[in-house]
Amino acid sequence: MRTPDGPATVHLRRSGARVEARAFGPGAAWGLGLVAGFCGSDDDPTTLVTDHHVVGPLAREHLGWRFGRTGLVFEALLNAIVAQKVTGKEAARSGRALRRRFSEYAPGPEQLLLTPDPERLAATPYYEYHPLGIEQRRADTIRRAASDAVRINQLAGVLTAEARAYLERLTGIAAWTSAETVAISHGDADAVSVGDFHIKHIVVWHLTGRPRGTDEEML
Repeated sequence: MRTPDGPATVHLRRSGARVEARAFGPGAAWGLGLVAGFCGSDDDPTTLVTDHHVVGPLAREHLGWRFGRTGLVFEALLNAIVAQKVTGKEAARSGRALRRRFSEYAPGPEQLLLTPDPERLAATPYYEYHPLGIEQRRADTIRRAASDAVRINQLAGVLTAEARAYLERLTGIAAWTSAETVAISHGDADAVSVGDFHIKHIVVWHLTGRPRGTDEEML
């Protein structure tokens, strides 16, 4: 990860009921400060109380599972922008290409790549994104977001509604992208990806038995 103190790598290992964390690089201490959020300590799974015939048994079966939060807003936003209007495989391919093109190795014993450098992303013309599988529309959205990366990362300290409102002021970022972002950066279990190609059908199918649905029905 990129931190205000410099790059860092955080390694987590579960040992029984404990989670052990080690960190490397100039931003190691800052990164360790995120570990509790990574593990979902801010989330209280007991707040999900339902007797719904589908959701209730699932909640009991997975009792104790938590939503983690990374606190890394720009990183989550970048991944969401790359995933706009493409398949998961295409997004993963472009995400790897971005890291190879705009990043460097992270500190620590493993050869891991950092999140792409926002300054390099912002300074690169849109047409240099084309070989990475990213057309002008997404490239321009990435460049706009990257130029505001410092302020975007500060959104980790505000409520998700405020964070989403700020993100959606940026051209190219709407409800789907902001929801995909705060679900990861803030651990928001209630951020619904309205506009997704599949989710509305999946939810309506499981809750009503009908194979197709709309965003309005899903909500």
